[in-house]
Amino acid sequence: MAYDSNVQRRAAARLEELRRRRSADADIRRRTAYAKKPALNILDRQLRGTMAELIGASLGRAHGTTVEEIRIKNLEIQRQRVEILAQIGMSADALDESPACRDCSDTGWCGAEMCHCLKALCTEEQMKELSKLLDLGEQSFDSFRLDYYSQIPFAGKGASPRENMELAYEFCLNYAQKFGKFYLKNILMSGAPGLGKTFLSACIARLVAQQGRSVVYDTAGNIFAQFEAKKFQQNSQDGRDARDETRRYLSCDLLIVDDLGSELTTQFTQSALYELINTRMVAGRCTIISTNLTKQDVARRYTPQIASRLEGEYYDMNFFGDDIRLLKKQQR
Repeated sequence: MAYDSNVQRRAAARLEELRRRRSADADIRRRTAYAKKPALNILDRQLRGTMAELIGASLGRAHGTTVEEIRIKNLEIQRQRVEILAQIGMSADALDESPACRDCSDTGWCGAEMCHCLKALCTEEQMKELSKLLDLGEQSFDSFRLDYYSQIPFAGKGASPRENMELAYEFCLNYAQKFGKFYLKNILMSGAPGLGKTFLSACIARLVAQQGRSVVYDTAGNIFAQFEAKKFQQNSQDGRDARDETRRYLSCDLLIVDDLGSELTTQFTQSALYELINTRMVAGRCTIISTNLTKQDVARRYTPQIASRLEGEYYDMNFFGDDIRLLKKQQR
């Protein structure tokens, strides 16, 4: 699992800001307590002094004072401190600056492993990133409605749109719930606009991201524009940004490419699409592509190598029926 560097950087910044706020809050509590009971300040300085004495004693530099004597002195200072704190209605540890996460002491890392606290922030930042292009407010498996889909058999399909969507829903839900362990890695969602391709893609993106996986969603046109900027503007800031973006596309756990076929198809976009599909396939990474094109359109529009990979490595999920967006608009 590899989070996007921008997502990880923002999450780390949030973790540091939370740590800074806790430290500032603890400092305010200490100042308030010292103002009420100046003796507390004296006792806290004495406690810090006993720590230095303990270190000196352990190194044989205590000039006759034993470790046991220093320990007894420390305990007495702590007793007095607790007593004074109680007098002003504060707990024994009210002035202590304890980490929110005891597993990593608020560093975000346990050795070389990312701590669960930083992972949680990465997931939140990733959801924000996805929400820039996907309306994740409503789009979830729990809110998916089948009643918009007709129960009348669709011409040439042998099933009704609702029957087809029931199967698509169950497949996508299982794919997301068992992500990484599902028997298929790649999905090609095809069909006319307004049938639920983007909605189900968003449902998958939400659930997979909530599992702590790196998810990138983008339109085909924007993806190819980034590949183009990376190649032809490599010495500019835009080119360097595009290089980072294309790295995200190639290395994330799940890439969702929306609206394939809406781009201007050129020799360059053909090459970029092949690189994207083939690199992710070889690495065993999961990809979802949605398109309004039919299989025949794909075969005509793209190279045989691309068409072959989409045909052989992607589960073809075909959507059919009436435009759901129009139906919803009519019912408002």
